[in-house]
Amino acid sequence: MQKPRPLADISVPQPRPDELYETTVLDRRFRFKGLKALLGAADVDKAGDRIAGLAAPDEVTREAARQVLSGLTLQHLYDRPLTDDKGRVDSVMRVNYDIDRVAFESIASMTLGGLKDHLLRSAPPEVRRIGGALTGVMAAALVKLMDVHELVLVARKAKRSAKARTLLGLPGTLSSRLQPNHPGDNLDGVTMLIYAGLSMGSGDQLIGVNPAIDTVENVGGLLRHLDKLRRATGAPTQICVLSHVKTQLACLERGDPVEILFQSLAGTDRTLTEEFDVTVDLLDRACETMAERGPLRDVAETWMYFETGQGSELTYGKHNGMDMAVCEALCYGLARRYDPFMVNNVTGFIGPETHLDNVEMIVSNLQDHCMAKLMGLPMGMAPCYTLHSKITLEGQQMATQLLTAAGCNYYMDVHLHTDRMLAYFDTSGHDDQTLREVHGLKPAPEFLGWAVERGIFVQDEDGTVARGPNWGNPRLFCSSDVEFQRLLESVPAAYGFDSAGPRPADRVSRTLRANLAVGREAIYADLEIDAAGGIPFRRFRTAATDREAHLNDPELGTRLADEFRTHLAPEGCDVQIVVSDGLSAEAIHHNVPVLLPILLDGLRSRECKVGQPIVAPFGRVKLAEAVGDALQAKLTLVLIGERPGGDALASRSMSAYFAYRLDDPQVRAAAAQFSGNPEVRYEYSVISNIYAGGLPPVEAGSVVAEKIFDILAHKAAGNRLESLLARTVGGKA
Repeated sequence: MQKPRPLADISVPQPRPDELYETTVLDRRFRFKGLKALLGAADVDKAGDRIAGLAAPDEVTREAARQVLSGLTLQHLYDRPLTDDKGRVDSVMRVNYDIDRVAFESIASMTLGGLKDHLLRSAPPEVRRIGGALTGVMAAALVKLMDVHELVLVARKAKRSAKARTLLGLPGTLSSRLQPNHPGDNLDGVTMLIYAGLSMGSGDQLIGVNPAIDTVENVGGLLRHLDKLRRATGAPTQICVLSHVKTQLACLERGDPVEILFQSLAGTDRTLTEEFDVTVDLLDRACETMAERGPLRDVAETWMYFETGQGSELTYGKHNGMDMAVCEALCYGLARRYDPFMVNNVTGFIGPETHLDNVEMIVSNLQDHCMAKLMGLPMGMAPCYTLHSKITLEGQQMATQLLTAAGCNYYMDVHLHTDRMLAYFDTSGHDDQTLREVHGLKPAPEFLGWAVERGIFVQDEDGTVARGPNWGNPRLFCSSDVEFQRLLESVPAAYGFDSAGPRPADRVSRTLRANLAVGREAIYADLEIDAAGGIPFRRFRTAATDREAHLNDPELGTRLADEFRTHLAPEGCDVQIVVSDGLSAEAIHHNVPVLLPILLDGLRSRECKVGQPIVAPFGRVKLAEAVGDALQAKLTLVLIGERPGGDALASRSMSAYFAYRLDDPQVRAAAAQFSGNPEVRYEYSVISNIYAGGLPPVEAGSVVAEKIFDILAHKAAGNRLESLLARTVGGKA
């Protein structure tokens, strides 16, 4: 791959003042002030854009916006870069202008409507040529004019491939990223889930684990374990641990097998730097480091892996007035800079504040897939959902059928749909194989050959592939029944391996669906807690007045109600504890009464000054900043219920978020230098999956206390803390 072009060398037109766009539909006149407003109004109706005030109020207004948009030329969009809230072109927008200038000149005078017609008429080589000429804003504007059939057809013409150990994205193939997440990073549990996935022909794209604990020591251990399993099974694939890019680079530095380098992306600088702790310069350095030192540098053509999904910028309130599809397309322009091995889209992951129901999720996934493929990315999709949205398994399955028709490169394999660590619901190995059989597709050729040798698949002389005698049998990879049973006991929500063709057997499905129903019910439980550890709580309210407001507008849960905010005075404590139901009151009921007394005893043993604990129903994590600013606490600890997972036990999962307030000018300067964000005010650490099936609350109390001591001692949290701990004599991160 070529070295990324320096940002200073990418030419961007001077921004212009907002213009008035007008049109008439029958006898009604419509006006849209500025390109951002026009783009927002032209999109399908989505929860996130409604919250942002960008969605059209009705269908006629939406069609009026589309009518205007279809008549604008690509040159018109090129000449009007969208700016941040201070009127500046940020680095993500600038990267999007690194396009094929020759190709752009050939289409600059086309209207968007004309371009859509041209793409629908054109053969795949012409579609791919034009895609290289488009900025993210152009791609987003284009898909707002497309119906479902058009989104499928254009994306199918733009299918892209990429190569590491396996060649992915070939015509006639459908691959999968095996995701063996475990709430406690238990290596036996990870192993069992990998064996289950491999036995269903999953994992040719990647075996990738999201770590519960993002430290160099833990991530390095997971990487070494994945590498050991890959070698032992002989599976031709590649491995990745989806931690922060800084953690992975530290692992690479010490010799751990960082084969594919991962990072989540955002479509605005503010989200990228302030929330994801990443800059374009850091990504440039990371890509160059992998080219120089990555284990697959002599094998793979590319080695970067990015994850995106509509809504993160809006959720953080840092979308710069742009709608979700535009922000998402800007992510693709940033990803394109690094010629990635794979990009995965997880639209639906956030919740009802971005995508409320099946239709919103399905259409957004089709838009994302089309935009990304058109812009030149080897795109995988993860149409997914959480239990606090109105998205269902049936909606997810509809999305995968349409996306497979559109030429999606790969899906996730999350065993029985249930991510045991991230508490959301994704595609499974059963889904991947079902889609292969429905659409006549195969795994990547190298992986298929390996799977045929092991009886997972059989292949006729004419090339027809079918499930073999060992399909769906993870016992295949175990040396004994004793080993198999030991591994199986470490996996939460393992309802059995019986299958009916490529689908789970009915008994397995019924157990799964019953647990999903229990999990959804937990979201609507009321928070009932008055005291813990003998200490009564102060009771605060957030700006969310009821549960529906809390679920559908996350910003409300980050603010205190006015009557509390205006009457709080600085207390100057070392630690302020805030307890909130978040998305599961049951998590608080089952964990806080056990955890909090242990935590308070630990803090008192080090003479930490602790404020009287606060309970605040309908809260979100960033409530820590409102409380921390008001009470002037050094560190605000938020104990909050996470979204329920796939079984009744996982609906009790809680997390501890540590928000360290950067009130010391020297400390804040160090944090700003480390993060690349000069406006940084808080640093965050997190301990997740606190419940009986993950980190038990009786152990979590002391673990949380030790994390607090580390943060206060080093005056740092998050990635900066882990970096400092790694340098401590005798310490490891």
